[in-house]
Amino acid sequence: MKNQLIELLKQFSVKYSDTEEFTLASGKKSRFYVNCKPTVLRPEGLYLIGNLILNEVTDLEIDAVGGLTFGADPVSVAASFASYYSNKPFKAFSIRKEKKDHGISKWIEGDLKKGERVAIIDDVATTGGSTIKAIERAKSEGLEVVAAIILVDREEGGMENILKHVNIARSILRKSDLV
Repeated sequence: MKNQLIELLKQFSVKYSDTEEFTLASGKKSRFYVNCKPTVLRPEGLYLIGNLILNEVTDLEIDAVGGLTFGADPVSVAASFASYYSNKPFKAFSIRKEKKDHGISKWIEGDLKKGERVAIIDDVATTGGSTIKAIERAKSEGLEVVAAIILVDREEGGMENILKHVNIARSILRKSDLV
């Protein structure tokens, strides 16, 4: 499955330039850019990613997976869907970037209760900033964050930064798998 996902990402999501023309979420410029959404939002991508994430969390006792909207949303939903047929199905959730200012003011959407064990999901990690923000928000809302699972580690220190906030951090793929 990993090899199939690598090929899909290379075809639909990876861009490379001889100059540093891509501005990353961190503000840093880069010659390498990966936007997982065109792959994640394809039927084959959802299937592969959901099952690969499921494989990464099978040894964890978790109730749900989720992360910051929008990067984590389709990945979390795909993993939750794949888990339905496993021995340990789990829910998906989404963490807002800004608190909802109407209705029930909530940071997290999903059927979660304080104390539930969760894995934070992200599509790409460069510095780990988005993942760390999601970990901190989930903890502040009373969730027990047991792991962070990243679809693509850009191998620029993000995983090491994430490990300062959670005991388990894993990536499905690394930049070196895609270049």
